[in-house]
Amino acid sequence: MIKKLVALCLTCSVSLFAEINKAEMGKLEVEAIIVKDLSAKKTLYSKEPLKELKPASLTKVMTALLAIEHGHLNQTVTITREMTKVEPTIAGYKRGDQIILEDLVKAAMIQSNNDAAMAIAIAVGGDKEHFVEMMNAKAKRIGMVHTHFTNPCGYDDKEHYSTPKDLLRMSEYAIKNSKFNAISKLNEYTYYSQNAHKKFYAYTHNRLLNRYEYAVGIKTGYTAKAGACLIARAKKDGKDCIIVMMHAKGDRWKAAKNIFEQVLNS
Repeated sequence: MIKKLVALCLTCSVSLFAEINKAEMGKLEVEAIIVKDLSAKKTLYSKEPLKELKPASLTKVMTALLAIEHGHLNQTVTITREMTKVEPTIAGYKRGDQIILEDLVKAAMIQSNNDAAMAIAIAVGGDKEHFVEMMNAKAKRIGMVHTHFTNPCGYDDKEHYSTPKDLLRMSEYAIKNSKFNAISKLNEYTYYSQNAHKKFYAYTHNRLLNRYEYAVGIKTGYTAKAGACLIARAKKDGKDCIIVMMHAKGDRWKAAKNIFEQVLNS
């Protein structure tokens, strides 16, 4: 009887915790990564989780969060020249365009438009500098101890950095917000300016959302110096997994899908 109970307990413990092939993970061409089973609240794998690296547009998760928490999402934002003085990727706003704040958040998250992110910063923070202060204050409050932001877009800067562990902490905080979750899983969006009824499209760079049925977000990023970055999340049958990759040199989409398949099907 005791042996049967022990066997049952072992069987249950195996089913409760996802498994991951650490030997295969070690072959990934990625500078830093962390994988967490959110259902079991267990980190399954990490490589250089505390390494400070450039986060590229993963930054926009924080930008979007502050807009959702501190802005009025139905407010109209009038585009200024400063909001348009950004590097690509851009939505292509012109000075005087009037865009709803929630549409700016979707543009920043879905297509990673930098003019949308800058418009959010100025509209919510009053100016870019104050918004960056808000970003850093929020990061500190939620425990991102190895992170510092200098801009709302994710531009490369020696003082703009984060770590996989901090970005995981930010993501875990963000996904508690239903509005954020609804936006982060969108793969396209169409919206209009309020004054000229100009049409804008936002298409995701996140190939998982188009090709992997269990993907539910969150954000992609890329710059020449940061390399390919990704925060990805997938859910299946009550299992929930999140991955943070920084400076991936191989196929980040294939790597993420393979990780999810291991975790969600174990």
